[in-house]
Amino acid sequence: MLEEILPLMPPPLTLLGVVLVLFLLYLLSSIPGPGKDPPGPRPLPLFGNLLHLDLKQLHVSLCELSKKYGSVFTVHLGPKKVVVLAGYKTVKQALLNYAEEFGDREISPMFKDTSKGHGILFANGDSWKDLRRFSLSTLRDFGMGKRSSEERTIEESCYLIEVFDNFKGKPFNTAEPVNYSVSNIICAIMYGFRFDYADPTFQKMVDRANENIRLAGSAEILVYNMFPWLRWCCGWRLVNRSQILKNTEDNIEEIMGLAQGLKETLNPQDLRGFVDSFLVRQQEESDQPGSYFHNNNLTITVGNLFAAGTDTSAATLRWGLLLMAKYPHIQDQVQEELSQVIGERGPRVEDRKNLPYTDAVIHETQRVANIVPMSIPHTTSCDITFQGYFIKKGTMVIPLLTSVLQDEEEWETPHSFNPGHFLDEKGCFIKRDAFMPFSAGRRACLGESLARMELFLFFTFLLQRFCFTPPPGVSEDELDLTPVVGFTLSPSPHQLCAVSRA
Repeated sequence: MLEEILPLMPPPLTLLGVVLVLFLLYLLSSIPGPGKDPPGPRPLPLFGNLLHLDLKQLHVSLCELSKKYGSVFTVHLGPKKVVVLAGYKTVKQALLNYAEEFGDREISPMFKDTSKGHGILFANGDSWKDLRRFSLSTLRDFGMGKRSSEERTIEESCYLIEVFDNFKGKPFNTAEPVNYSVSNIICAIMYGFRFDYADPTFQKMVDRANENIRLAGSAEILVYNMFPWLRWCCGWRLVNRSQILKNTEDNIEEIMGLAQGLKETLNPQDLRGFVDSFLVRQQEESDQPGSYFHNNNLTITVGNLFAAGTDTSAATLRWGLLLMAKYPHIQDQVQEELSQVIGERGPRVEDRKNLPYTDAVIHETQRVANIVPMSIPHTTSCDITFQGYFIKKGTMVIPLLTSVLQDEEEWETPHSFNPGHFLDEKGCFIKRDAFMPFSAGRRACLGESLARMELFLFFTFLLQRFCFTPPPGVSEDELDLTPVVGFTLSPSPHQLCAVSRA
């Protein structure tokens, strides 16, 4: 809404000098293509469809618009024309059947500022292709989806249990210990070692990455991405942007320091992690002009994997614990199944097939948590006609994952926490095609197999050891499931009690 936007804008007088330029840009963006444009609400000059949108819950606004305009529609975020894809069938068709056409990444001004075209999250072209291929194979080499990562996660689960035990059943905020434990898994793969939770360098790296993800979804940054020119033309001071840039710079400095330490003891015959593999490749291609294995790609790629490997899995696990406290009867059923199938020994990944109810609860947690509701926006790599609509090359595209995970044609009770979505009549686990929390196609989550393993092991270890309850004096009904909206959706700040079952 405009009342959310106007306080963030420069003073009115400073806007006058750029209004004409913005209006001309708006007119140029409104020139119709050679085919039929997707429908959508009529935009205002400059402001586009901001009157139709709640920037604090943009994914909710887009879902509402899809009910009126269909599964392929247009919105204008300021002067920028955006095509939104809604519903399982449409999103699947676009990301899988038209993978190349919808496969490029939209790189917003904020992420241009931080990544500068490097890394794997906010990059396109040959650099992205080479780095994604290298990253995927290297992550697999160092245990992603293999027994070594399972052992790391089991070890980390034990450290996390110790932290929870220290609270002796008293209320505490799960955010920091869960973030640190999940982050240590990706750190072990990146660097070949884990950090102590009390290590201030490690704490700052995790906290800065999480803060950046939160700030990247703020109204200020959304407005900046729509009107980046105002910063140059009007001296517009952006507090959140400045903080994101500072956090990014500090994390790059830390990553380079860690990489330098590894480089000094590098043994190509005994690689310890992702950074070692990158450094060896960098040395091998040192005499090749145009090599993509340079320090900028090293730091940004490691930063991408570190942030993505921490925030989404940690947030999902925190949602899972909160939902168990909210729905104790479901928690009871999970713990009963764990007791019957596993007993007192520690869970293993291979136990998943014998724990259908627990597996269903984890999947339903991911569906309801809806961590990345708008995916990470794409852009079209060429002109395309899709479902009868013409979409220009370079058009920003939002695959609305929240509309997939809550598609009323695919889920019996889309707005309720219901593990039965993933169980058949006999109580056996069933896969659901519309379960798409990791997106799909060329830009699907690189670490999906690692995230799935982490969630299963952390969740089962914690539920085997603890019963999670609201703080004294707080009922289950009073636990708030309203998310904190950033670039991802995290639980609102809350406390839980981890009561030992021993």
